[in-house]
Amino acid sequence: MPEPFPSDPVRAEGPPLVAAGRSGAHRLIVLDPAGAAKHEGLPATWRPLAEDHEILWYRTPVEGAWRETAEALATPQRSDLVTSGPLAADALRLAAEHPDALRSVLLVDPAAEGVVSPGDATAADEAWLARHDAEIAALRDTGVEVEVLAHSSDDLDDQVPSPLPLGHGRVVDALRETLAAWESR
Repeated sequence: MPEPFPSDPVRAEGPPLVAAGRSGAHRLIVLDPAGAAKHEGLPATWRPLAEDHEILWYRTPVEGAWRETAEALATPQRSDLVTSGPLAADALRLAAEHPDALRSVLLVDPAAEGVVSPGDATAADEAWLARHDAEIAALRDTGVEVEVLAHSSDDLDDQVPSPLPLGHGRVVDALRETLAAWESR
């Protein structure tokens, strides 16, 4: 798998994996293209999720993160995979290789391989989903759901260009709502 920020040594500092939460609880696997959590702690917005989940936060700019992600997906525990734009297509490929290990692939601003202005994020994401329709349909046929959790927007409370950081409050709120809806089925 490609390293999205190979030339940024600051992003590559720290551990490839930050783990938190209850071992054996429902697992959330996060592929973080930005390399947040370099001080071995989850972003503050994610910490409440660790009360009810096991969270494996892979900092993909760090050497070894992709290998460790593949190892986690080789275990029989069914998980949800969360990532953002620069790694969205890689996440679909990873899910296709490990469909028995995943319940879902949850995406944030999947079209944002670079910076996309907030006003264009929703339309760009819809076009991205259309381009990847066959891959998404194949995953759904294996029982893996694919959903977009959040987009950047023109709202005054969201002046962040795409992709929204995975630690953004709107991302975490959308994730919490999605997981709660699935648990109530």
